[in-house]
Amino acid sequence: MRPAADASAFYAIADPTRRRLLTMLRSGARTALELAAPFAQSRSAVSQHLAVLARAGLVERRREGRHQVYRLRLEPLREVVDWTAGFDAYWDTRFDNLGRYLEAHD
Repeated sequence: MRPAADASAFYAIADPTRRRLLTMLRSGARTALELAAPFAQSRSAVSQHLAVLARAGLVERRREGRHQVYRLRLEPLREVVDWTAGFDAYWDTRFDNLGRYLEAHD
């Protein structure tokens, strides 16, 4: 059994392949075959990535005939958005400092 950590949205989005799969699903539901097509990895490897996304609740899977169809679920990303929002003040300060520096050296 895998640790509970791999069921978190943070773990799921840590991998670039999984982030790319999520990006592909932003335009709508797709079959597993459609999702695997652009990758050099085997369909089995992509299937494992999709399983991680499903455990984290980021995708929903349903069967349509012989095909597995995946749909994006954004709700689990709320935790990630809320956590990163805590860094907004830091970045605002950094960008303000950069802006002042650029204006002074223009």
